[in-house]
Amino acid sequence: MPRLLGVDIPGDKRIDASLPYIYGIGRVTAAKILSQTNIDPSTKARQLTPEQLSGIVHAITENKLLIEGDLRREIQLNLKRLTSIRCYRGMRHVRGLPVRGQRTSTNARTRKGPKKTVGIIRRKGAKAGKV
Repeated sequence: MPRLLGVDIPGDKRIDASLPYIYGIGRVTAAKILSQTNIDPSTKARQLTPEQLSGIVHAITENKLLIEGDLRREIQLNLKRLTSIRCYRGMRHVRGLPVRGQRTSTNARTRKGPKKTVGIIRRKGAKAGKV
C-alpha cells in the first residue's frame, strides 16, 4: 500500500482511482497530476517506483494544492468567519439548515435530520376522526 503525503492509498487499484483517496484531490485533479508526471493512469498504485511517487508529491506541492489537514482547516476557518460576522449563510450553518437556497418546507431531510413529529392535542371526549 503506497503512502503519499501521510495517506495510504490502495495499491490494488489504478493510480487514477487511488489518488482521490487523498482529501482534496478528485478525479480531474488526479488526471492533471498524472499528465504532468507522465505516468500512465492505468498503472496499479503498487507498481509505481519511488521516483514516480516523489514526482506525484512534487506535482501536488508545485501546484500549491491544499490537501488533507490544511484544506480541512481552511474550510473550518471559512465557516467560522461566516458565523462570526453573522451573515445569512453563517446563520444557516449554525441552525443546520440548507445554505444554498434549497426549499425547506419539504425535503432538506439530510440537513435537518430525521422528521420530528409534533403531537396532536385532542379535546376531551372527541372521537379519533374528529378533532
